[in-house]
Amino acid sequence: MQRDQLADFLRRRREAIRPAEVGIADGPRRRTTGLRREEVAMLAGVSVDYVVRLEQGRSSRPSTQLLGALARALRLSDDERDHLFHLAGHRPPPADGVARLARAGLIRMLDLLGDTPALVLSDLGEVLAQNRAALLLTGDHTGFSGDRRYVAYRWFTDPAARAVCPPEEQEYHARQLVADLRAAAGRRSGDPTVAGLVDRLQAASADFRRLWAEHEVAVRRADRKTFLHPRVGRLLMDCETLVTPDQGQQLLVLTPADAEAREQLELLQVLGIEEFPTAATDTPIR
Repeated sequence: MQRDQLADFLRRRREAIRPAEVGIADGPRRRTTGLRREEVAMLAGVSVDYVVRLEQGRSSRPSTQLLGALARALRLSDDERDHLFHLAGHRPPPADGVARLARAGLIRMLDLLGDTPALVLSDLGEVLAQNRAALLLTGDHTGFSGDRRYVAYRWFTDPAARAVCPPEEQEYHARQLVADLRAAAGRRSGDPTVAGLVDRLQAASADFRRLWAEHEVAVRRADRKTFLHPRVGRLLMDCETLVTPDQGQQLLVLTPADAEAREQLELLQVLGIEEFPTAATDTPIR
């Protein structure tokens, strides 16, 4: 671990990023053009004291999870993120697979979308990042580990993931998840990550085995689905998916499909995240 270089790099990246780039108002009393340490701490989900120790070269070696959070908070490019990992004595996350981080450009788009719910997902359905509006609508999908990080795995193995979707939409939603996974498996033929996920899903779920055997293939681009939210009820949302050129990551943007959903989404913004039910973290998003 190169503590002094790591400290210098983090400090310079913090000073270089403008508050507006991460959705923070740039008030008239701000003395610096960059972010404050407490703002980086808030965005990364760590203590201010730890950010201070990192920038002073006094910290222990940060984990890969923490480095990923710092990379997202500071809106690092892929090259900058890899450099951050090297300075901390870790190997950067691979270009493919479960350890990937959301691309810096997609993170910036999340910020720009503001009150419009949006998420960044991998091609296997891992939520890599989400903005505050998406957190209010769907709960936090970034904290899962193991196979539960995959939306399809939770859907087919956890009844709670299906219970928040209207019964009349569940079969359609299941088919869409399987068809999308089938398309990813075709693109990544021979990839043990994909093959292992499919094998474990077939072993765990008869419904998945049934749908997988039908060999339907479809990459989801646009859709409309109903969210059953525990605080504001049913929201009909249009789902638009933008895919990166290599098809490795997706930006999912959710917009109200009618006036009622728009009002409910605005109410969520007012209610905030206080007492957000744990069960909401299993709300299906694709």
